[in-house]
Amino acid sequence: MRPRSLDEFVGQEQAVGPGTALRAAIERDELSSLILYGPAGCGKTSLARVIANTTSASFTEVSAVSSGVADIRKSIEEARDRLSFQGRRTILFIDEIHRFSKSQQDALLHAVEERLVVLIGATTENPFFEVNAPLISRSRVVEMHPLADEDVRVLVRRALADEERGLAGKWTITAEAEEAIALRAGGDARAALNTLEQAAAEAGPGGVIDPSVLERLGGARQLTYDKRGDTHYDVISAFIKSMRGSDPDAAVYYLARMVHGGEDPKFIARRVLIFASEDVGNADPQAIQVAAAAFKAAESIGWPECRINLAQAAVYMALAPKSNASYVAIDAALEDVRKGPARSVPDHLRDRHRPGADAYGPYRYPHDFPDDWVDQRYLPDGLDEGAFFKAGAKGWEAERSAARRAMIERRRKQGD
Repeated sequence: MRPRSLDEFVGQEQAVGPGTALRAAIERDELSSLILYGPAGCGKTSLARVIANTTSASFTEVSAVSSGVADIRKSIEEARDRLSFQGRRTILFIDEIHRFSKSQQDALLHAVEERLVVLIGATTENPFFEVNAPLISRSRVVEMHPLADEDVRVLVRRALADEERGLAGKWTITAEAEEAIALRAGGDARAALNTLEQAAAEAGPGGVIDPSVLERLGGARQLTYDKRGDTHYDVISAFIKSMRGSDPDAAVYYLARMVHGGEDPKFIARRVLIFASEDVGNADPQAIQVAAAAFKAAESIGWPECRINLAQAAVYMALAPKSNASYVAIDAALEDVRKGPARSVPDHLRDRHRPGADAYGPYRYPHDFPDDWVDQRYLPDGLDEGAFFKAGAKGWEAERSAARRAMIERRRKQGD
C-alpha cells in the first residue's frame, strides 16, 4: 500500500504538502540531497519511493544495516559512469543512515559535494547528533512527524478498498474498530496496516472487523518512545515542566509515557530528585526527602511496582509550593566566583590555627547571644545581603525568611 505518487502520499503536509518547496523540487525533478528524519512508520521510505517513481534520475537503494564502505563506493562509481556516459543523475537512498559509521558517512562526502549523487538519507535518530556535520551542511534536513489519527484512518480505508494491493472490499470495518486501529497505531502507518491485515485474517473472508476481533488479536498501543532519541528528551522535558507548572495530571501522564516506553526508572527518579531542589527547594524542605525515597524505591524495587512510588513523588512535586531561590542563589554565587573580583574571607571568620591569628579580630559566637544571632559581617567586602539568595514567596522558606527579618529588625532596635 505504499503511495505511488505525491497525490497518494498521506500526511506530512508541512514537508510535502501543496505549495511547499520540497514538493515543488520533486515535481520539477530538481531535488537536492535530503535527510528525512522522523519516527518509524511516518513515511520516510515511502517518500523516497515516490521520488523514485517521479524522477528521471536513476534510483539506487542501499541499506545501512547490511552495506559497507565497499558497497557505497561501488554505487558512487556506477553513478559516476552513468553521469559520464548517459548524462543521467543518480539518487542514492540510504535507509537507517545513522547506522553508518563515521568512515562510511565520510565515503559519501565527495560524491555529494560533487553532485555525483543526490543523497536521500532516512533516519529515526536526530541527524544533528547521528549524521556527520559535513553531510548535514550539504543536505536539507526534513523533519517528519507521526501521522495524525485521521491520516491513519485514511490509509486503513484505502487498504480495505484497494482491489490490486489491498483487501479489495471483501471485509468491512466498524467505526469503533477503525478508531481502535488508529489509536493503537500511535501514528505509525506500518503498524496500522499490519493490524488491519491480522484483523482481516482473524475475522475470516467476508467478515466484519469489529472491536471484538481486535481484542482477540491482543497487543498494546504503539507509542513512539526512544530511550536515547528526541522523544526521550521531549517527554522528560514535558514531565519536568508539568511538575514545575503544578499540574499533577500532566505529570502523571508523561510519567506513564515513560513507564510504557520502558524508561530506566532510576533516570526518572534522578530527575525528580533534581527537581525537588531546583524547583521546590525550601518552600517545602520535605520534597527532597520524598524524592530521595522515590529514588531508593526505583533503585531497589524496579518496574513495575516502583511506578507507584514515582507517581506519588511526581504528584507531590506538582502540588508542592515552588521556589527556585536556592538554585538561583548558587548559580549567581558561582558567576561571581568565576568572573567577579577576588574576595577575601573577612578576618574574624578565618581559621585560627596559624601564627598571627590573634590579629584577626574577635569572632562573635552566635550561641552566646539571644535568638542565637549576633550582628556581624559574614560576606566578603563588596557583597551585601541579598546578593545571591532571595527567598521565594511561599512555604517554609517564605515563613522562615520573614521570621528571620523580623528577629533581626527587633534585635537591631534593641541594640546589640
